[in-house]
Amino acid sequence: MTPTEPGPAPDWRLFQGDGTAREVAFPQAPPWRRFDPEEPSAGEGVSRPRPYLIGADEAEIVNAALHLRRPLLVNGHPGTGKSSLAHAIAHELTLGRVLHWPVNSRSALRDAQYEYDAVGRLREANHQRDSDGPEPDIGRYVRLGPLGNALVPRERPRILLIDELDKGDVDLPNDLLTVFEEGEFTIPELARLPDSHPPVLVQTDDPDHPAPVVRGRIRCREFPVVVITSNGERDFPPAFLRRCVRLDLPEPDEQRLRDIVAAHLGDDALHDVDDLLETFLSRRAPGELATDQLLNAVFLRKGGVGLDAGRLLDAVLHELGGAV
Repeated sequence: MTPTEPGPAPDWRLFQGDGTAREVAFPQAPPWRRFDPEEPSAGEGVSRPRPYLIGADEAEIVNAALHLRRPLLVNGHPGTGKSSLAHAIAHELTLGRVLHWPVNSRSALRDAQYEYDAVGRLREANHQRDSDGPEPDIGRYVRLGPLGNALVPRERPRILLIDELDKGDVDLPNDLLTVFEEGEFTIPELARLPDSHPPVLVQTDDPDHPAPVVRGRIRCREFPVVVITSNGERDFPPAFLRRCVRLDLPEPDEQRLRDIVAAHLGDDALHDVDDLLETFLSRRAPGELATDQLLNAVFLRKGGVGLDAGRLLDAVLHELGGAV
């Protein structure tokens, strides 16, 4: 081999499948899969910046929702960046950490408003009674959920991501109407306290800053920035839609995909990406492939992984719909 000839590519495989134990050095993870324990904690209200690109028309709709103080209902296929939009808004407007409510078929409105540990309070009350101690403070047993935290009165609004609302119970959108219209809700366990009772300090997402609640009422000063995502699995009632500003996120075209790759992996990642883009676009059908799958493929290619083998490329660009 002459000095000008390239050597063999280093073996990228960490797992050999031969049953032999060995210590291996793990390569650096993709930027979107790195976790730093030294980053500010959730209670410090910092949202990690994430590269996010959106068209001018879509950005105008986001701004309309911000000006109107209305929830932004974001529709689109999986992987079009619906949830990431909430983090992008929080970062650009310095609104702190995103409050996240992932909705499923068992989600109820109260889950997002608050939790009350009645059993824990009863156990503590019995213990204090046996030891002639004071009655435990009820506020220690009330913890606000993501919606409750979003409605705590502040000078600047918080941002709330209600993720995949279409997966929830059919009545859940209607349950949200009063909260969206009034910007408030009541905690019955606190509302039953005497009018002379002082404000109750309840637990929030920031352990160092409990929120004072008077007569059980949580009412916002600035309506939060609410981003609601939907995969379009079912329709919402007209009364709910009337209170939202709707944003339909399109599938990114080839140029937008190139911009997204460059934003996440750097301009040099575009040097050898044409075939992957062509394959991705040829296989993509509505809801069948997500943009982050293309990013995964480009990241592997950039790290020296050969994606020419059909099974490996198929595993990375696998269809999202249908049976596995």
